[in-house]
Amino acid sequence: EEQLVESGGGLVQPGGSLRLSCEASGFTLWRFDMNWVRQAPGKGLEWIGKIYKGDTATSYAASVQGRFTISRDNYKNTLYLQMSNLKTEDTAVYYCATDHDTGAPRGQGTQVTVSS
Repeated sequence: EEQLVESGGGLVQPGGSLRLSCEASGFTLWRFDMNWVRQAPGKGLEWIGKIYKGDTATSYAASVQGRFTISRDNYKNTLYLQMSNLKTEDTAVYYCATDHDTGAPRGQGTQVTVSS
C-alpha cells in the first residue's frame, strides 16, 4: 500500500523555523515529482513547491520563495520541507503529495501554527 506520512509540525513564533518530513512507503519517492501543499483555516489547498523526480531541481510559489526549501533523502525515502522566517500567514496543515494527489492529499498532514 502506498502511504505518505507527514510529521514535524508544531507551534513556532514568527521568524522561527521548522522542518517538516514526509515519509513514503510502498513506492519510491525519487521516481516522482513531489509537492508540498497546505491548507490554511477556512481556505482551499495552496501549492507551495515541488522537487522534480530523479533530480534536485525545485520550484516554489512566490509566497514562500526564499524562505522554504524542499529536499529529499533517497536512502530514507523521505521528503523534507525546511521552513524559515515563518509568518503568521504560514499557519496551515501541510501535506506532501504526488502530482496526481495535489488536489486531494492522501496523508493526514501536519499542523503548523505560527503565533506569538
